[in-house]
Amino acid sequence: MNIGALVSVLLGVSVVTLDISLTSTAIPAIAIGLNEPAAKTIWIINIYYLAVIAALLPLAAMGEIFGHRRIFLGGLGVFSLGALLSGGADTLPGLMLGRALLGIGSAAVSATTPALIRSIYPAEKLGRGLGLYAMIVGIALTVGPSAASTILAFAAWHWLYWMSVLPACLALITGLGALPHTDKLVRPFDPLSAFMCAAVFASLLFGIASIAHLGWQIAALALLVSVALAYALSRRESGRPAPILAIDLFKLPVFALSSLTSVCAFTVQGVVLVVLPFFLMLKLSYTQVQAGWMIAPWPAALALMTLFAPRLAERIAPGILGALGLVLLSVGLILLECMDPSAAAWQVGWRLLLCGVGFGLFQSPNMVALMTSAPLERSGGAGGILATSRLLGQSLGAAAVAFCLSTWPTQGVSASIWFGVLVGLLGAGASALRLWPALRQAH
Repeated sequence: MNIGALVSVLLGVSVVTLDISLTSTAIPAIAIGLNEPAAKTIWIINIYYLAVIAALLPLAAMGEIFGHRRIFLGGLGVFSLGALLSGGADTLPGLMLGRALLGIGSAAVSATTPALIRSIYPAEKLGRGLGLYAMIVGIALTVGPSAASTILAFAAWHWLYWMSVLPACLALITGLGALPHTDKLVRPFDPLSAFMCAAVFASLLFGIASIAHLGWQIAALALLVSVALAYALSRRESGRPAPILAIDLFKLPVFALSSLTSVCAFTVQGVVLVVLPFFLMLKLSYTQVQAGWMIAPWPAALALMTLFAPRLAERIAPGILGALGLVLLSVGLILLECMDPSAAAWQVGWRLLLCGVGFGLFQSPNMVALMTSAPLERSGGAGGILATSRLLGQSLGAAAVAFCLSTWPTQGVSASIWFGVLVGLLGAGASALRLWPALRQAH
């Protein structure tokens, strides 16, 4: 196994994933620093997700055609530039521009990482490689609040971005000498299809984000445009062996249900990443720094579970593990919401520990089920869908929090958590459907 390549991939994944939760936690501090309302400042999260979602599948297709290595390294370069611009921004539009570049760089890394891992690990050990990837993603997302709080205790919010430049450059330099050249699909790149695909998801995400900020009329128009573009794209790519939208993979029932489970689970995580700092600061009266550290039990439990979950998936069906994990996650959120405001720190901690255990049971087995249900030659498309489902879910969660905070200023935090509970239970149901014998035989 190529250790240098693995280090490059995992370091790149760590830095781009950590960026998401760093910003989510720092929204209150950034809003104060830019003298903008918190609800408006959430657009720096929305613009990031919009850029990521729009670029993911086109970049995944480019990885299959031009090589995953080239797209991955280019993404790290763009991410580094975006981090520099974000750190130097002193206005909301300037920060949004830097965040858009961060999103494009993150999309390139996220779209190609699963395929690169599939090329680094032998087939019989792929589950462990994807499990390690899941662990890095999960820990980076959930350790972000603690890291952000520590940085904000000693420095201005600009350093949240500047400190990302060095590890991104190290991953780029290491990857130049170590990353393997993967097999390429012999087919032309279709720029029009790529543009249409990007527009589909950009319109979709803009419509979702607009519900909270711009009104239902604009949101409905954007969603209508997204549906129309998706239909036109599907007609254009009908009959192609490797469509950029990867609709062909959704004909596989296990792949489709694994994707739906992923969207639901990461929607819950998106809700938690944004709303938990507000919950701990407003309802439980913790400071910004304390709130960040209070979240630490979640990544600790997640790290522990991702060591065991891939091995559990070898004996227990991912449908069972995913359903059980998302039920535990939902129960943990219910217990948090129903907690007395005067509860001690340890009472918060064990509830977040339960959430982390539940999410850990879902993540690694679901990732393995999704990637292995797709043909080897479609690893790029499957990896793009895997990353899209994760980031679409997180963006849905962030948009839901923005909507709840805008619609119910005094009860928005509680409404967000209950929304997360409902989506978590929906994801558990989707995961359990994978156990249906007819669907398993179809796979």
